[in-house]
Amino acid sequence: MSYTDPQTLTINGSANTLARTGSGAAQGEFKTSDTLVSMSVRHKNLSGSRVLHQVQVSQQILAASPLDPSVNMLNKMSVTLSVNVPGPGYITPAVQKYLVDAFTTWLTASSGAKVTQLLGGES
Repeated sequence: MSYTDPQTLTINGSANTLARTGSGAAQGEFKTSDTLVSMSVRHKNLSGSRVLHQVQVSQQILAASPLDPSVNMLNKMSVTLSVNVPGPGYITPAVQKYLVDAFTTWLTASSGAKVTQLLGGES
C-alpha cells in the first residue's frame, strides 16, 4: 500500500503540494515542484523481530548568512517521526497508534507549547 499522490503539507498556513518522486519496496518520496519541501516515508525490518517506521519532512529556506548578511544561504531543516515496534503479530497497528497519538497530542497541545520548549532547548 502507498500514500496517495500528491501529499499536502501546510507550513505556516501555506499549503505545499508534494508529488510522488520515488517509490520502492517499503518506501516513498514526495517533493514540491521547486524541491524546497520534501517528505520521505520508510519502513525497515530491524535485527530481531522489530520494525522501524519513519516519516521525515524537510524544508530548505533561503536566508541571510549570520557571518555576512549581504550573502544569502540555502538552509535545510528536517523533522523525523520514528516508531520502533515489535514485529508483525505482537502488537496491532491500532495499539501502536495509541502511543503515537499520545505523543503527538502532548507535543502539539496548547498551540504547540511543548514544541516551542523543545526548540528552546528545554529538557
